[in-house]
Amino acid sequence: MPDALNPTRKRIIDAATKLFYAEGIGRVSVDAVAEKAGLTKRTLYYHFQSKDDLIAAYLDARDQPNLKQMAGWFESEEGGPDRKVQAIFSNLARVARHPKWKGCGFLRTAAELAAMPGHPAIKVGARHKANFESWLADEMANRGLLEPKTLAREIVLLMDGAFSTMLIHRNADYVEAAGHAAAVLIRSRVPPADAAN
Repeated sequence: MPDALNPTRKRIIDAATKLFYAEGIGRVSVDAVAEKAGLTKRTLYYHFQSKDDLIAAYLDARDQPNLKQMAGWFESEEGGPDRKVQAIFSNLARVARHPKWKGCGFLRTAAELAAMPGHPAIKVGARHKANFESWLADEMANRGLLEPKTLAREIVLLMDGAFSTMLIHRNADYVEAAGHAAAVLIRSRVPPADAAN
C-alpha cells in the first residue's frame, strides 16, 4: 500500500524523518521512533521488517520533495541556466543558515553506512543523486549547452563537496562559492556563436 494511502506507515516515516535527520540514524533506536510516532514497536515492525528498511523509507520519502524543491528554485529564477543553477545553490545556502539545518540527509546517512555499501538506504541515496544529476543533464541539454552530462556531474560534485565542507565548517558561504563556480562552468559550455551557422 502506498504511503499516501497508509496513514500509520506515513506517521512512522514522519517520526523517523524528524529523529534521523536531527540526531543521525545510529543514535536513534526503533523504540524512539515508535514512541515519537505514538505507536507500539510491534506496530512499527508490522510496517517495516527492520530498522534498515525504515532508514531506506526515510530517505525515499525525502527523494521527490527534495528534487521538486530544487527544480522549483531552478524554474523560478529568471535568466540563463547559469543563473538558474546558481539560484539552487543560493537557496541551499539560505536553508543551511537555519539553526536546525543538519546537512544533506542523503550524504549524512551514506557516511554513517560507509561500511555497508549494500544497505538499502545507500541504494536509495544513490538513486536520488542519480535522479538529480539526470534531471540537471536534461535541463543543460535542453538549453543547448555543450557536454550536458559531464556538466551535470561537475555541478553535482560542487554541490556535494559544498555540503560536506559545510558540515565541517558550519559556514554556508561554501555553498555560495560552489554556486558561483557552477555558474562559471555553465558559461564555459555555451556553444560559440558561429557554431550554429
